[in-house]
Amino acid sequence: MSNPKIVFVGAGSVVFTQGLLADLLAYPELRGARIALHDVDTERLEVAEAVARRIAATRGGRPAITASLDRRAALDGADFVINMIQVGGHDSTVTDFEIPARYGLRQTIADTIGAGGVFRALRTFPVLDALAADMAALCPDALLLNYTNPMAMNVWHLSGKVRNVVGLCHSVYWTMRGLAGLVAVPYEEITYVAAGVNHQAWVLRFERDGENLYDRLDAAVAADPELRRRVRVEMYRRLGRYPTETSEHSAEYLPWLLRHDSEIGRLRIPVGEYVRVSEENVHEYKRTRDAVRLGGELAIAGTDEYAPQIIHSMVTGVPRMVYGNVVNDGLISGLPPGCVVEVPCAVDASGVRPTRVGALPPQCTALNRSYVSVNELTVRAAAEGRPEHVRHALMVDPNTSATLSLDDIWRLCDDLTRAHGDLLPEPLRETLLS
Repeated sequence: MSNPKIVFVGAGSVVFTQGLLADLLAYPELRGARIALHDVDTERLEVAEAVARRIAATRGGRPAITASLDRRAALDGADFVINMIQVGGHDSTVTDFEIPARYGLRQTIADTIGAGGVFRALRTFPVLDALAADMAALCPDALLLNYTNPMAMNVWHLSGKVRNVVGLCHSVYWTMRGLAGLVAVPYEEITYVAAGVNHQAWVLRFERDGENLYDRLDAAVAADPELRRRVRVEMYRRLGRYPTETSEHSAEYLPWLLRHDSEIGRLRIPVGEYVRVSEENVHEYKRTRDAVRLGGELAIAGTDEYAPQIIHSMVTGVPRMVYGNVVNDGLISGLPPGCVVEVPCAVDASGVRPTRVGALPPQCTALNRSYVSVNELTVRAAAEGRPEHVRHALMVDPNTSATLSLDDIWRLCDDLTRAHGDLLPEPLRETLLS
């Protein structure tokens, strides 16, 4: 594959685009790639293009860089499509926190399941449908690399609509980096296997030269009382496998924590955390925009994200192992066929090949099933035009169902539907409020 065409959809997520481009153009084989940037926001697209050109000059590459407000023009002839849209932006994120909070529903990140995750999915699906239709017409063989959350719901919604799609998340990689530090073993010396669902996968194997590093982790946890005041460590102590997502994320996928003031204090759970993160993302974009306009310095640092690694492997044939979110076609037994799971994937010139993991520990499977149930009901609500499944999704969501009455769940769905309005699929919007 010579000079592949790589399309960034949602390139106005400038800081993330910046990191991915820095990684891509660090590879000599990709410095002549065709980079097509697309966004619906004119200013953000202009900033993204300027940043891309600055990175190309710094890396010494000569990529062909284009920027277009027209998605179809950007996608035409693509080999790889990187999706990182956020439908509704910061304002919708604030809505996903403020309205549930009126009912006493606490959230931390609100982008995966729960009230925030369900409604983020519902406002993203229509844009994904349009993207899938454009890809089918203009680049049917392209590999879609999805970064947009809620990861599992979005990839599930896209399955069957896009020929090749893999969801990418950095949680497994950075979890293992962190665990290597906790047990004082260089990351390069550890071997590991993790599997489950996005933001709730489990470290099944953690070793160095045959040594079970879980023993060292147990010693580290026992020696550090502050370490035990973290949700993911509490999950590990109770469930026997370490979860691959941060404590902030993990807290809201469980029924036991956010409804209790005492648990929030004991485990230092940052309620509303993603509103602060989203505000900082807005500020970081403005700093980058101003640096571009004034000719200031830009930090051009790599990210170790999987998308550039996958593209490099498929272009050059260099084999790698990454973690991907893919349809469960016998990959994890005990989880429903067709749902989206996170598993190790081999990558080379032939593409991305998920590996079969088999059975998870039953307690881990049980938690994953409750997560998958929220996914399934949300995806089916849109696919089948069944608005009642939106309410059902929140009725079975662990944190929501542990906190709210059924009547409040009903009213919450109505309020979020009104607030997000035209961003939601039309049949669901109309029927939910009828």
